[in-house]
Amino acid sequence: MREQRQRVHKCIWNCFSLCAPIKIGVHLLYMKVSTKIWLKKQKYNLLTVVIAAGAVGGLAWSARPEPPLGFAPEVARQNAAGSGDLKLYASKTDYDFGTISMRKGNVEYAFQVKNNTDMPLTIAKLYTSCMCTTASLIRGEEVYGPFGMPGHGSIPSINQTLVPGEKVTVAAMFNPNAHGPAGVGPVRRAIYLEGAEGEKFELRISANVIP
Repeated sequence: MREQRQRVHKCIWNCFSLCAPIKIGVHLLYMKVSTKIWLKKQKYNLLTVVIAAGAVGGLAWSARPEPPLGFAPEVARQNAAGSGDLKLYASKTDYDFGTISMRKGNVEYAFQVKNNTDMPLTIAKLYTSCMCTTASLIRGEEVYGPFGMPGHGSIPSINQTLVPGEKVTVAAMFNPNAHGPAGVGPVRRAIYLEGAEGEKFELRISANVIP
């Protein structure tokens, strides 16, 4: 009887001995799985933070103040310094002489220019884009010019202030022989009226030159 009890006790002990490693193994497996789940959650949380930061940054970028359409910062600085267009008006700013012959010599055209604002405007200088073209300002009985291209003769200041509504004439003359045979073909030249602060008003002439 005593031996039977000892055998039963030994059997029970052996069962506990076998279950302990299994219990430890199950516990280790649980810890491993739990760790993987925790790491995945942390990775998900980090991704969520990154996406949220990107969304906030995008909203901040889209909410930034935009400059006016077609108004670059460099242009804004130039205009603030007084550069821009001289506010004159001409019903015709571009004149085409058509086909002209070098043998027939110079051709001329008179542009009518007006101060169409409600304030005085000063024409400080008058000059052209090429040595083959000259221009004169005619104001009443006074004639200022002719003036050509800067660097090919003197371009003095004329400083003519037009009152509101006043009209003047800008007489442009083109010499088709100025460049010799190299001047044959289509040409396009500009006449500039420059204001006291460097602002400009541009008139243009064009022609097709033949020998």
